[in-house]
Amino acid sequence: MRHATLRTATALVAVGALALTGCGGDGGGKDEGKGGTDSAPTVRLPKLDGQTLQVTAVWTGPERENFTKVLAEFEKRTGAEVEFVPSGDDMAGFIGSKVAGGGAPDVAMLQQVGVLQEFAKKGWVKPLGPAAKKELSKNFSKGWQDLGSHGGKSYGVYFKASNKSLVWYNTQAFENAGVSEPKDWKGFLKTARTLADSGVEPVSVGGADGWTLTDWFENVYLSQAGPEKYDQLAKHEIKWTDPSVKQALTTLGSLFGAKGLLAGGNGGALQTAFPQSVTQTFKDEPKAAMVSSADFAAANIGQTKAEIGTDAKVFPFPAVGKESPVVTGGDVAVALKDNKASQALLTFLASTDAARIWAAEGGFVSANKKLDPEVYPNAVFREIGKALVAAGDDFRFDMSDQAPASFGGKPGQGEWKALQDFLKNPEDVAGTQAQLEKDAAKSFGN
Repeated sequence: MRHATLRTATALVAVGALALTGCGGDGGGKDEGKGGTDSAPTVRLPKLDGQTLQVTAVWTGPERENFTKVLAEFEKRTGAEVEFVPSGDDMAGFIGSKVAGGGAPDVAMLQQVGVLQEFAKKGWVKPLGPAAKKELSKNFSKGWQDLGSHGGKSYGVYFKASNKSLVWYNTQAFENAGVSEPKDWKGFLKTARTLADSGVEPVSVGGADGWTLTDWFENVYLSQAGPEKYDQLAKHEIKWTDPSVKQALTTLGSLFGAKGLLAGGNGGALQTAFPQSVTQTFKDEPKAAMVSSADFAAANIGQTKAEIGTDAKVFPFPAVGKESPVVTGGDVAVALKDNKASQALLTFLASTDAARIWAAEGGFVSANKKLDPEVYPNAVFREIGKALVAAGDDFRFDMSDQAPASFGGKPGQGEWKALQDFLKNPEDVAGTQAQLEKDAAKSFGN
């Protein structure tokens, strides 16, 4: 697929630098957005009275609640009955066990490109039908269509996208410490130290969920090593023992290995799950001043009393090299059963009708180019959405999500486990590299 140009990176980074004052709100910072279901339907769906549909995704908490609203609209328009089944973080393992037992769900929301590719090779996912393909080609750029394809066939719809190169911060903590938004890594570490000296632990890390650590690494690596190296490492065309990986881990270790910069210390970070890493930053008595997270952290901020734009603001991930990085991610809907109901749901998820519902709730960004940005609940998400669409096919996708699931997408093994071990012992750069290369070589088969 095509990759990010400097123009696109600059445009997306500029989004994170927006002044957020006055964009406060509920569960993602609502202001004058239009809402999710006001517009006339843009796609016709079949009548599915009496049919049941099982859908699985990793989402919990407010993300699950908002996705359930999308499914409820599908039920209302088709007459089908939809059951949501949480998969847990190990989606590949969950689906594998269900397929082996003969009880696979009808539709799955996959988080990794590598998992989609694996499932397609095994014949577990079914190609998109004509109606879903029509909506997909009408509403999404070729880059997003290609991400959901394998062997020249379209299998998936990227319903939910994300900008994973953001840092959210507690404005009161910043004001109390007399610090401002840092622009580069050196400034970031200096800001963190000043925050620590003011009496608040600076950086919240959700290390219990290994994927959060891959995001930290990818942002540092993309900014420091550059896009060509990023692409090569993503495909395992260079080894994880490469000097560029050593440099990135050493840089990341300057945060993870510094005394007093992580909320709860390294041990506490390893026991903190992603949702908690966000909410503890914005509680009435915060345990941290900032947390690096994608735009979907807005949904977790919405579980606190903090208002986006006043109590919670955001800046681009600090530049380690010449430019701040821009890493995107996303959740792709695929059919595991080729039936009328599954294809109808994929058609719905490829439409603006479905995107509009969650977009209005906050904590959601869509690559659907036909979605009216006015449905987003505040100016921040409107600009993020506009920039994502304006990027077209020019973006860098999450590196671990491109890897085989055994390396980039499973708890307790591969990249997730190696980086958790690194968080535990940030001085062991060489050992971390060796383990990453061993696991990658096994998963990639080279």
